[in-house]
Amino acid sequence: MAGLPGAARARSASPGTSPALDGTFLCSPLGGLMGTQAVLGLLVWSLIAATTYHLHAAYGWVMFVSLFCWILTLLFFMTYLLQLQLKFYVIPWPLVLMIYNAVATVLYITAFVTCAAAVHPTSWRQWDYNRRAAASFFACVTMIIYGVSTFFSFRAWKGLGSNAATSQVTDHA
Repeated sequence: MAGLPGAARARSASPGTSPALDGTFLCSPLGGLMGTQAVLGLLVWSLIAATTYHLHAAYGWVMFVSLFCWILTLLFFMTYLLQLQLKFYVIPWPLVLMIYNAVATVLYITAFVTCAAAVHPTSWRQWDYNRRAAASFFACVTMIIYGVSTFFSFRAWKGLGSNAATSQVTDHA
């Protein structure tokens, strides 16, 4: 669990303690990236929702991907912020987070390509064109942020940059 905030406190957390805010998580790379993903994901789905997306099937996919990833990102963000991952120590959280970020990256690649391909500059509604083009741009940026998060999640999962002997020992009594 090296690289993830709260990993050093894993030995002292017991399942019966109440959740507390982890301020160091917000300052960590994964915490900052999750916050950025939440903001950019919100931008993507709100820009698409402000258009007549229901008339174009391609934007339904973009809407699904952006809402699905946004909700899951918020759930992971709250889990780490409230240190709930320490209560469910049986779950391999670094691996789960890495898999989620990799899947979200692939989903956002498809959403970005779909959104960018469906933007037509000859749209009869100019404000729809502007919002869809902006959503396409923010989907690309969000895709990149999820890719960077996958890299940092992989490093946390592998325990790179920590003492491998001490990162494997946890006392959950």
